[in-house]
Amino acid sequence: MINESALLESKTLRNSVLDRTDVLDRVKALSLLPDGMHVTTAMVAAYFSVTVEAIRALVHDHRAELETNGYRVLAGTELSDFKQLSGIQSRTGSLALFPRRAVLNVAMLLRDSEVARQVRVYLLDMEYLARTQPVDNSVHTDVVSLDDRIDQRITHILGKTVVPMFNALIASSSEHRRELISLRQDIENVEQRLCWHHRRLSALEGDAPTDSVRASLSSMTWQALERHVADLLRRDGCTDVVVRQARSDRGIDVTGRTADGRTLAVQCKNRAGRATVPSADMQKFAGAARAVDRVNVALFVATCNFSVEAQAIADLSGVITVDRDELEAWSAGARLKVLR
Repeated sequence: MINESALLESKTLRNSVLDRTDVLDRVKALSLLPDGMHVTTAMVAAYFSVTVEAIRALVHDHRAELETNGYRVLAGTELSDFKQLSGIQSRTGSLALFPRRAVLNVAMLLRDSEVARQVRVYLLDMEYLARTQPVDNSVHTDVVSLDDRIDQRITHILGKTVVPMFNALIASSSEHRRELISLRQDIENVEQRLCWHHRRLSALEGDAPTDSVRASLSSMTWQALERHVADLLRRDGCTDVVVRQARSDRGIDVTGRTADGRTLAVQCKNRAGRATVPSADMQKFAGAARAVDRVNVALFVATCNFSVEAQAIADLSGVITVDRDELEAWSAGARLKVLR
């Protein structure tokens, strides 16, 4: 197996494992800001048990790489909007934010941190972890329901056994590497969706606080929604992501490239209080994305459902629709199939 120190030296190797942000919580719980997406410099330092100055020095040396993975500094109106949305208090004129992908990037660059070293070991020595952390087969007899126990066992097996097995196969296989990576992503997606559905059911049954992702989406302005979608795209490996934030007639709010280089255009609709996205909006976006810009991937993201007519136009024109439920799942960690 590759030694964990190789991640410190090889950017290519780092890029190959940046989608495994779930590793962060498996090594140590990562506390997030109320938006459920970001952490501050101080929070990154606390996670890795180092000083804030150490994180700032690392950002200074590797800023371009970190920015590719979502690191950014807010100021002015953008900072005011974010503070209002997240409810945080900050008297400084700027605020540095790290999404989970950038935090994982820090773990692969930070030398003097035992937590960072453990993250690197987990990423590259999955076979070892699978042997030393076997699946717990004990039967719990506490007040947890049967369905809860099943959910917990499935997610535990997926995370601790199946995914490490795929990592070991990927590391030793060249002929079927692409197929194995695709299968691993499917397994991870199932694991993430199970966790998300469990949280939603718990919230509906009154067993958990209101879902933070849903609350965050409900409070977003259209500008915040576009930035949120851009962050999700970066988290899932997209590059050259640009938020236009202009009310143009062409209806394209975010552009970029998928991890495999396909061109991407996104329309974001914040339709609070509206039942569905009408067909006129879909027709306008489909024309811009397909006839004018001719992008490879056209994505229409909405905080509501799509009308039957709008969905029909999307199907005919090849536009991928993401409705409220799918947006919540995406925000909670599931990956969109079209971006894999």
